[in-house]
Amino acid sequence: SDIYAMGGRPVTALAIAGFPKDDLDTDTIRAIFKGGFDKLHEAGVALLGGHTVQDREIKFGYAVTGAIDPARVPTNAGARVGDVLLLTKAIGTGVIGTAIKFERISPQDAAPAIRSMQTLNRAAADVLREAPAGAVHACTDITGFGLLGHATEMARASVVTIAIEAARVPLFDGVLAMALPNRSGGMQS
Repeated sequence: SDIYAMGGRPVTALAIAGFPKDDLDTDTIRAIFKGGFDKLHEAGVALLGGHTVQDREIKFGYAVTGAIDPARVPTNAGARVGDVLLLTKAIGTGVIGTAIKFERISPQDAAPAIRSMQTLNRAAADVLREAPAGAVHACTDITGFGLLGHATEMARASVVTIAIEAARVPLFDGVLAMALPNRSGGMQS
């Protein structure tokens, strides 16, 4: 997401994983790695290797490198007065992810957010790369800090105020009703 958020193209990845020593069967570990590898393949990214450690909690991800036109590197610090914030996906995956973790949501209700999380952000990056030079002033991905956290970071870095019309923010169905008991890490004060 970080590379796509800058209009870049991911190129290589190193896996980083932590798994419990005895509490997880090898088929589950294999499925985690296969799912990740399949996503890398879809993105056209070469897996160069990685590191695994024993940990009480499952951790899995990639350190990804990418390529970007050095003359066109948007950051989160370039927003200008009058710019419009464009969201490319619905908001609420953190809340839904927390609800999944604590079994507070049905698989059917979680399915749209899971599909969204499984969808590469490549299409948005492609549009960003095709935009005329200078048309986009600032970019960020909305991940662990949520919409408000990332908007605040962008506003501070750009020395602007960002006004968000809450009624126009695309949300997953039912996410507002489940937000309070399923506050993700980005919603903590």
